[in-house]
Amino acid sequence: MSRILQSSALALALTAGWVTPVQAAAARQPRVADQLAAMQAQLDRLNARVDTLEGQVVQERARADAAEARTGTAIAEAQAARAEAAKLAAVAAKPAEPPVAVAWKGAPEFTGKDGWSFKPRGRLQVDTGGVDAPGTNTSLGMATELRRAFLGVDGTMPGGIGYRAEIDVANSGVEITDLYLTYKASPKLTLTLGQHKPFWGMEEMTSDLFTSMMERAAFNSAFGYERRVGLSAAYQGKAVLVQGGVFTGNAADLSLDTNNSYSVDGRVVLMPKVGGGQVHLGGSVHYRDFNDAAATTRYRARPFLHTTDVRLVNTGSIAATGETGYGLEAAYINGRFHASAETAWIRPHRPGLTDPSFNGGFAEVGYLLTDDTTAYKNGVYERIRPKAPLGKGGIGAIQTNLRYDWLDLNSGAIVGGRQQVLGASVLWMPTDYVRFIVNYGHLWLNDAAVTATGKRDYQADAFGMRAQFDF
Repeated sequence: MSRILQSSALALALTAGWVTPVQAAAARQPRVADQLAAMQAQLDRLNARVDTLEGQVVQERARADAAEARTGTAIAEAQAARAEAAKLAAVAAKPAEPPVAVAWKGAPEFTGKDGWSFKPRGRLQVDTGGVDAPGTNTSLGMATELRRAFLGVDGTMPGGIGYRAEIDVANSGVEITDLYLTYKASPKLTLTLGQHKPFWGMEEMTSDLFTSMMERAAFNSAFGYERRVGLSAAYQGKAVLVQGGVFTGNAADLSLDTNNSYSVDGRVVLMPKVGGGQVHLGGSVHYRDFNDAAATTRYRARPFLHTTDVRLVNTGSIAATGETGYGLEAAYINGRFHASAETAWIRPHRPGLTDPSFNGGFAEVGYLLTDDTTAYKNGVYERIRPKAPLGKGGIGAIQTNLRYDWLDLNSGAIVGGRQQVLGASVLWMPTDYVRFIVNYGHLWLNDAAVTATGKRDYQADAFGMRAQFDF
């Protein structure tokens, strides 16, 4: 306001002629300088303000960047936490794996870590049957027996080692059946140490759970086929099986001072697939040294059934130092159908005398009436598993079989008799682990060890039934 008044006064003075223009200009110069200085000061203040604001903007941007970085980190941490929580929730929802797995294979099988497993096993066979041989004056009538009652365990241990321990407690007795260790030297080679079967023919090596008749062919028992203590090896290829071992006696006989025997046994089987079916061709060899100065042997057989202890053919005791045996076997399996044939010879060694030679064998055909398959694996017959078992919409599997069985124990001066059997059987397997058998056999006997009305040539009939289950 004062500047306006001054300017107005100056203008009035000029107008009135009180001052000259020069005097007026001189009067204005100090005031312009003051104004410029004031304007410069104001500009400096504005520049300083701008600098301050720019600094604040930079700081705010830095804080925003830092906040954004913290936000990104927080988001990443939150996502990781959610993922970890999801994993923990999935683990919590999934049932914890037990230290031991349990499967059901007719009985519980327990499998642990590092190759451990354990499974109880057993079987029960109850037989009823009898032999009708008029005039023999011996006990051949109907009888019932507990044929087998096995109890045992098997499994595996670390290092590729397996084991089996099994006893037969039938008829109030206790007898060791299988008792051995195995070692898997390679996927195809297995070593076995302990009491197990030497390598006889196909039917003897097939488990008694899966035979087509109640009893195996007569030569199997007549020639002394039984489990023995030994060391063996088995090579299992795709289409070939090679087995061999060295054996002593049966575990029950090893405590006898007179049992010093040893044997060498071997078997080779070819198993090619031909025409959609399975072909089986095999042979076996057996050599045994009785290793005793006063050793004897004997060959004999029951009449198609085990319910009697009477042997209608029997060589009696033969002085011998050992024996040699040979066997041939053949089979063809295709779906419901199977055919099998075996024959074997055994020759006891008699020092200073001619060695006799005894022979036996069988030929058989069988057919499943139900839509099931004859089972074969690794050189033997296996378990038939009904496609429609009882209790699941079906009746199980039914199989019929027809067999010719012969045993000739006549050789040179030794007359032990000749037995021929024409047999038939019907098997019903309602489930995998239950089996019923009915079989009949008509026998022709020549030079029998047991006479009928004074004759050694006669005929007889045998009829039997079996109920069995296993686990």
